[in-house]
Amino acid sequence: MAAGFRQAFQEKDFVVTAEIGPPKGTDISEMIAHVDLLKDKVDGLNVTDNQSSVMRISSLAVCRLILDRGGEPILQLTCRDRNRLALQSELLSAWVLSTKSVLCLTGDYVSVGDHPQAKPVFDLDSVQLLQTVGLLNDGKDLAGNELQGSTDFFPGAVVTPEADPIEPQMLKFEKKIAAGAQFFQTQAIYDLGNFKRFMDQTRRHEVKIMAGIVLLVSAGMARYMNKNVPGIFVPDELIQEMAAAEKGKRVEAGIRIAGRMIRQLREEKLCNGVHIMAIGKEGRVPDILEAAQ
Repeated sequence: MAAGFRQAFQEKDFVVTAEIGPPKGTDISEMIAHVDLLKDKVDGLNVTDNQSSVMRISSLAVCRLILDRGGEPILQLTCRDRNRLALQSELLSAWVLSTKSVLCLTGDYVSVGDHPQAKPVFDLDSVQLLQTVGLLNDGKDLAGNELQGSTDFFPGAVVTPEADPIEPQMLKFEKKIAAGAQFFQTQAIYDLGNFKRFMDQTRRHEVKIMAGIVLLVSAGMARYMNKNVPGIFVPDELIQEMAAAEKGKRVEAGIRIAGRMIRQLREEKLCNGVHIMAIGKEGRVPDILEAAQ
């Protein structure tokens, strides 16, 4: 592993990150097993922040656990659950606990999660959160007060290459760059032709872009995402490939597809790396990496 996520982009042509989902409860044994499995195989481990508005252990606590085990954490921070006071406090806490990279997100709405009665905050959005990180890096808070010690975060954001129409997404992409984003992890991509066209529009910007790879586990999953998840499009040929897989071998088919895509992205130098999201199958990330060789 590189000395840090930021440094990985300086040392490597192709950077790889994976995702760690904190558990809903205090039994962290499976999560720790995933951290130990992946920490030396990737350049950073994203820690999700109450992903899909489901209450879980805090991202910040898990980032510290990753550091304690020799891994490189990337703090995911959403605006859904905290006002600007709490967001700034969380960022300062992350810095003093040695987490150096942060992915700034607006966050899913609470109605999709397991506490739909919760009051959403959204005091800031992802662009304003990036601006906040920039202020803290400069030694000031959002109210203009001087800090007793600044941060030096490596800030990132997300972008959706498959958005249709793409123009509003590109406007927000450029706003995030202007707000200080230095790296981007994309929503899941499956159509590399569309991704190439997206990348052609980004070349003039001095930012690092990592393609999001979500592991397919069935044809039904692919069809569900096409129907229900905005910004994700799984081509028919991939759905057919998954459907043709023998029962009990469909995850292996998804691993082959993910590995093939990563290999093409790397060999054709289409982007700066990949972010692998093997949701619920984190233990298969090494198999994806092997399939990409």
